[in-house]
Amino acid sequence: MAINHGIYTREVSTGILSPVEADAGLPVVVGTAPVFMTEDAQNVNKPKLIYNYAEAVENFGYSSDWENFTLCEFIYSQFALYNIGPCVLINVLDPSSKTTTVALKDYSISNKKINLGSGVVISKGLTFESGKNYKSGTDYVLNYNSDGEAIVNILNSGAMASLNTVKIGFSRCIGSSITKNEIIGGVDSGTGQYKGLELVNKIFPLFRLVPGLLLAPGWSKNSEVAAIMAAKMNNINGLFSGLAICDIDSDACSKYSDCVSWKNNNNFVDARQIICWPKLKLDDKIFNFSTQLAGLINTTDYSNDNVPYESPSNKNLNIDGCVNDDGDEINLGIETANYLNSNGIMTALNWVGGWRAWGNRMAVYPDNSDVKDMFIPVRRMFDFIRNNFILTFWQKLDAPVTPRLIRTIVNSYNVYLNGLAAREFLLGGRIEFQEGENPTTDLLNGILKFHIYITPPVPAEEISGTFEFDTSYLSTLFGGDTNE
Repeated sequence: MAINHGIYTREVSTGILSPVEADAGLPVVVGTAPVFMTEDAQNVNKPKLIYNYAEAVENFGYSSDWENFTLCEFIYSQFALYNIGPCVLINVLDPSSKTTTVALKDYSISNKKINLGSGVVISKGLTFESGKNYKSGTDYVLNYNSDGEAIVNILNSGAMASLNTVKIGFSRCIGSSITKNEIIGGVDSGTGQYKGLELVNKIFPLFRLVPGLLLAPGWSKNSEVAAIMAAKMNNINGLFSGLAICDIDSDACSKYSDCVSWKNNNNFVDARQIICWPKLKLDDKIFNFSTQLAGLINTTDYSNDNVPYESPSNKNLNIDGCVNDDGDEINLGIETANYLNSNGIMTALNWVGGWRAWGNRMAVYPDNSDVKDMFIPVRRMFDFIRNNFILTFWQKLDAPVTPRLIRTIVNSYNVYLNGLAAREFLLGGRIEFQEGENPTTDLLNGILKFHIYITPPVPAEEISGTFEFDTSYLSTLFGGDTNE
């Protein structure tokens, strides 16, 4: 037997694990983008993690034609108005199959320029009438302006310099030709490629980030799309959970009194849905409510160290009005706004402090009045802590079931929950390993069940004061105590 003469050391694992932060509100946005404007024109059904406006434009292009290119609305709102990232963008528009040829027609030249509008695929070039062999770089230069419109710049030294009109043909990509089926997506049986909303399950494997919010601007008003969005966020990778932000159809609901019956008839009542009405306006730009709500939620979370315990309600939106699909102005009073809130619909109110988001309730309300399901911040805190628990203790899966393992989990998570409570992100929380919830048959199968109790603060939705005339103070009229 060898003699170990000397001093030796060893290490044991730390009894307290540092928590892994779940991503409270990472937006995942599915829609259409003018990717033909980029070097990677085939950026189709490929999730991209984006941190800023420049990166978004580089990967997806940008056009002010938000009806055809719905991701551009989100890019503008999230990065230009709310200046917050990151987000994951998914474009489903394939320019190779959604491009049409625009026949030759006359275009007027003004100040040596011709505006061909949005959606023009510059890489495919221009065509001219027979016999006119105008050349790019010699007679004209074709590029995009900041709104994503194709501009033909006439060169003074070229053959087009003296023209007032010219016949031009080109290729245009039409984003509005996309259908709900391409937004919903699925798995290609031939290639195994994930598409559309199905790509939600690819976000964590790709980026190690948990989707927190799911959006489909312009499409979430469709009942089938909205239902699938909610289903995806209820079971991300079979483990995680988050919320879908959906819009009520502002065409079908041109006034507030239409919204409740529309919500119920279209089954917008899921515990994973936040639903909004109407559309929002800033100068000449019209937004789907869901688009700006994501930015507002993210900025609210950011102010609280990425802990989603505070409601976005009564926080300023970047708008100067509300409209329906016809562009008619909508101005709700407190009574009508509260009527929508009482039916699980978020809206906007211009009351005290400018235009603000107004509403704390999930779409499932009033059918479900469980506090963990009906309040937006409480629902989000439950998701946040559930996702956190999974991420933190994944490293302990398949470890030997010993008292030390159980103590490590219990002690670590109690420290984490106590920290949240100390900062008042929770009113209190604890984790227990209860004998009654862990029968011998489960333990023999390697199944451990922990019970986590948490109490997120509910939003102060109603504050009331009782005022009473106190006659005792009339005594001051007769020389009573006046504190002179």
